[in-house]
Amino acid sequence: MSAHADNHGHPAHDSHDAHAGHDHHDSGAPHSTLKGYATGFILAVILTAIPFWLVMGDVMKDPGTLGLVLMGFAGVQIVVHMIYFLHMNSKVEQGWSMLALVFTMMLLVIMLAGSIWVMYHMNHNMMPGMMNEIIKQAP
Repeated sequence: MSAHADNHGHPAHDSHDAHAGHDHHDSGAPHSTLKGYATGFILAVILTAIPFWLVMGDVMKDPGTLGLVLMGFAGVQIVVHMIYFLHMNSKVEQGWSMLALVFTMMLLVIMLAGSIWVMYHMNHNMMPGMMNEIIKQAP
């Protein structure tokens, strides 16, 4: 056996040879832990249970206010999922994933706001007798 072989005949590696050619730098991506996943799960359950209770318990009488509160809870839950489960922050992939997320959110807001605007104006501009005719024709 050579001086640089282990007991099985495989060549031995010096400590500086073992890491040669390998990049062992951290990519900046956060590492998952059981505590992090558990925290995210508990927050997600709470952020689901409260809106469910608000709707099923008929807690708020004004549907507009209820809708805004539910959208607020949905927004917070999206952030919880992004942080605890998708591990998104401004450091991952040098901020490109966050930039893509911001662009996606802008498109989503534009599409949703436009859809709501169109539906509202279609409802508002209906002719006064239209709904009565539709109701009469229903089986």
